[in-house]
Amino acid sequence: MKYLLGGMIKMKWIRSVFFLSFILLALISCASVDPRNVDVEIREEPPTAKITSFTEALTLLGKMTEIYSTQDLRVQSKEIADNTGTAGATGGEIPRDISEMLQSTLNSIGGKVTYVPYNPDFIQNQMVTGYSTFENKTIPNVVITGGITEFDRGLETRGSNVDAGIAADFSHAPSWAPSNTVAADYGTEDKYGLASITLDFNMIDFQSMAGIAKMQTVNSIKVSKAVSEKELAITLLGPTFGLKGSIKKVQGRHAAVRMLVQLSMVQIIGKYLMVPYWTLLPEANSDPVVMDGVKKAFYGMGQVERIIKVQEFLFIQGYDVSITGELDQATLSALQKVKPGARTIDKETYLALFLSVPINDDVLERRMELNKAYAEAALAEKKKAALARQKASVKKPASKKAEPEVAAEPATRQAEPEVAPEPATRQAEQKVATEPAPEPKPAQKPQEVASSPAPKIEKQAVPKEEIPATEEENKSSAKKNGLGGRELSEDEW
Repeated sequence: MKYLLGGMIKMKWIRSVFFLSFILLALISCASVDPRNVDVEIREEPPTAKITSFTEALTLLGKMTEIYSTQDLRVQSKEIADNTGTAGATGGEIPRDISEMLQSTLNSIGGKVTYVPYNPDFIQNQMVTGYSTFENKTIPNVVITGGITEFDRGLETRGSNVDAGIAADFSHAPSWAPSNTVAADYGTEDKYGLASITLDFNMIDFQSMAGIAKMQTVNSIKVSKAVSEKELAITLLGPTFGLKGSIKKVQGRHAAVRMLVQLSMVQIIGKYLMVPYWTLLPEANSDPVVMDGVKKAFYGMGQVERIIKVQEFLFIQGYDVSITGELDQATLSALQKVKPGARTIDKETYLALFLSVPINDDVLERRMELNKAYAEAALAEKKKAALARQKASVKKPASKKAEPEVAAEPATRQAEPEVAPEPATRQAEQKVATEPAPEPKPAQKPQEVASSPAPKIEKQAVPKEEIPATEEENKSSAKKNGLGGRELSEDEW
């Protein structure tokens, strides 16, 4: 009885082992095991717009230039390339030329910033074909230079693995089994690597081709790659079944370079235009270059200019103030809402108001209303000045027309050509014209008129005296030219 009970237990155990083995094989072999039917599924995804963590910051920077009413900035860029030579040595691990990245970044800002491309070959070819000339071409204010200056690989490499296993021997295994061991093994392995990429940019004045002091950026980004593997193996009386999986992830080097370019352009454009660009960036500190520039601008203003600037900032933020240049009660009340306790416009108050301007569509709308009011006021001043000049020019001729009788005297001389002799007597007239003026009377009349108090009227009357003669000469010459053959002499006429 004892031996019978033991045999039944062994049979149940063997059945359980075979049952578990069958289930495991079914799970592993759920796919077809025929090698000829191997296939892989490709994941298809539609194209999407490239959006980074700085895409919105670039758009808001353009809006910020309009809200703060900065100067117009026309930017041109040189070729921006990999100065480390790693792009060729590593088979393009980092981009060799990032000029297009820079151009698309500059062109996406908008507002007061205009991108001017640099392509002399294209412009020259257009001029040769006659399609375009240098007329109406935009000249840049500044030029941006730079490149990839650092690419350090293997800054940090780490690895870790875990192995675990359990095994048991069964003495009552059937004799046909290859082994009497049942085991399970589990293992995992992780690897991690870190690299660094650095970009340098500088801003150059286009006219002088000299670098602009403190207008540069140097930014770095850490890029990483990681590998992970996992294994699971089960041994049942000899046969072993296993599962294994691995994954490798690499942070895109090209995508990282694009983010560096976008960050650098936000910084360098914001520095040059002296706007608080760091408010658009996550976890960014204030830029001392911009703050020093705003302080110097404040020191250079007069008291009226400071009040006007403060009133502009308050108006575009929605406060009901007027641009008067006087620190009235409405301005002071609005100013105290921004900085409680403010009684005067000092440096701290001005900086606080400078940094408090929000960047949104409502503020931009009020800035455009303010610019429109300034333009209308300037146009009204121009019209007023033009009207004053017109009135002044009208008064001067009125005083010179006090003696209209002077113009009547040459009028009698205008009738002289009507009683002139026929064209045949023109030889006598020419003879008289060559003689030293025997009759003094025609010469005295212009002198008398010149001595009159209206000299400009005299100058208008003298030409009228010679008009008929000139017309007569034109008529005669027209008749001569109208004939064919030889030209007739004066006697024949």
